[in-house]
Amino acid sequence: MNLHKSGAAPKPLDLDLRPGQSVELLKELHILTRDGKLNQDSRRKLKQVYHLFQFIEKLLKELPASDTGPTLADHGAGKSYLGFIIYDLFFKALGQGAIYGIETRSELVMSSQALAQRLGFERMQFLNLSVAESAHSAELPEQIDVVTALHACDTATDDAIAFGLQKKAQYMVLVPCCQAELARALNQNKALNLQRTPLSELWRHPLHTREVGSQLTNVLRCLYLESQGYSVTVTELVGWEHSMKNELILAKYTGQKKRAAGERLLALLQEFGVEGLMGGRYPLVSAAPVKAST
Repeated sequence: MNLHKSGAAPKPLDLDLRPGQSVELLKELHILTRDGKLNQDSRRKLKQVYHLFQFIEKLLKELPASDTGPTLADHGAGKSYLGFIIYDLFFKALGQGAIYGIETRSELVMSSQALAQRLGFERMQFLNLSVAESAHSAELPEQIDVVTALHACDTATDDAIAFGLQKKAQYMVLVPCCQAELARALNQNKALNLQRTPLSELWRHPLHTREVGSQLTNVLRCLYLESQGYSVTVTELVGWEHSMKNELILAKYTGQKKRAAGERLLALLQEFGVEGLMGGRYPLVSAAPVKAST
């Protein structure tokens, strides 16, 4: 895909299309204008989605062949940019497999359903559920191959991880957003921790509390995934000029559970004084006591 530099005049159809790719879809998603030009407001979103698709396409191709094809659940789907692009560029030609878009806003679910029907994307389903609710929904299969969560806010990313663990996902592709739960937990015990450990200086000021809380949240998520048999890679989705929320966590199931990862997770909760508030977030990690660090 060739995207013009910021400030340059958009060209008609300023991106490379794959054979068979639906121009109608890009117009319906308002990525392209009706006369086929790249919508300036959609350039950032388009670059993120295409870059993420490159990762996901590789994972889908690595899945073992099956009679029914791959399954993918997209959490916090929003307008389903990502799900529609994945279906159009991969699932459509494959002729099998299914994508499930999970979104709490009913109007977006309805509009996505209508668009899928118009385009003939018959193996796309959209569910008006929270991420947590979707784990218990009979509308989803017992096993999901790939779980994605693009900018799922705060604890929704943790719910997506819990969903992926329950569904025995082979891959999880996560771009967390707006982590606030741990920052609240750090604030709750701030006075006590200021006396207990010099590490608390890292979150003494409100701005630092938010930043440390966000960083620590993602570190704990990676450790949790490793403790449950996943190898984890952390990278950038796109450059910082496009989004400040662009940390990409890629998890691949290997079956090799790392006990040390679980132990470090528990040790971090204890070191930061949030084990009582956050321990329930990681139920599959043993609650065995961890020695305080020296």
